[in-house]
Amino acid sequence: MPIDPYILLLLATVGVAALFPARGTVADVASGASTAAIALLFFLYGARLSTREALDGLRHWRLHATVLACTFLVFPLLGLAARGLVPVILTHPLYQGLLFLTLVPSTVQSSIAFTSMARGNVPAAICAGSFSSLVGIVATPLLAASLLGGSGGGFSADSLLKIVLQLLVPFLAGQLLRRWIGGFVTRHKKVLALVDRGSILLVVYTAFSQGMVQGIWHQVSPLRLGGLLVVEAVVLAVMLLLTWYGGKALGFVREDRITLQFAGSKKSLAAGLPMASVLFGAQASLAVLPLMLFHQMQLMVCAVIAKRRSHDPRPEVTAPEPAAASRTEVGTGTRSG
Repeated sequence: MPIDPYILLLLATVGVAALFPARGTVADVASGASTAAIALLFFLYGARLSTREALDGLRHWRLHATVLACTFLVFPLLGLAARGLVPVILTHPLYQGLLFLTLVPSTVQSSIAFTSMARGNVPAAICAGSFSSLVGIVATPLLAASLLGGSGGGFSADSLLKIVLQLLVPFLAGQLLRRWIGGFVTRHKKVLALVDRGSILLVVYTAFSQGMVQGIWHQVSPLRLGGLLVVEAVVLAVMLLLTWYGGKALGFVREDRITLQFAGSKKSLAAGLPMASVLFGAQASLAVLPLMLFHQMQLMVCAVIAKRRSHDPRPEVTAPEPAAASRTEVGTGTRSG
């Protein structure tokens, strides 16, 4: 089971923040740079999203609607159900982080990678991830404001205004300018990916520095962290089973069920970290801890599932006429969008 190297970088950043937290003027500079980095992240998200590709994906609307329902309806319901674990298993701040985790959009890159490995519907995975990211820019802050309320992170009209200015406006600017900068973004996607990850590391350093200065890490014990891991494992198992067998009950073909399982059971660290920084402010370090743990857990578990799915026998192999089976396979791919 792989360990994402980026998780190691994130943990190293947390360690640096613990040893050398930003204070005073340095903290102000880091906070300003973090705000600019978040805006840059969402500008690049907007510049990358192909509007034409997203519109083409609407042909497979049932699958995309199901992924969105899993991401922004079923996941939050599980998060709300975990409220009963406070304070026996989870502290209130850890529960807030867990609930926030259930509100963020699905991943794009890893969902596509695992869908491809498992021989699922890759075009549908691309569209599903894009739709989830797009909807999440609006849905995640609104859900957080509604479900977490004033006690969660000081949500108010000012908080929602910050979301609009730091997330939505840069995203829309990227979409509007995509016509002119889309080619540049595509040609330099590897370099810009490093900018993405570097920006997120800066956001993490700023958030955890604030947590260290305020001493909030004294609220978390190893026992509580162990309880959080168990709860997250249960949430992930429920979503993996629900997306796989629920997809079968809804009549999706195998390729689409694979897309539903990987896109509908995962949460985006890249989108969640900047959002948490804006929404939670000084409390962001504890808020993003459950998301960081869940991200690594989903990668490890989904890698094993994708590898096993890749060895599943193809249905068309047992067909009596190879030519007919080939036509069926092509037809399925076209129908899936």
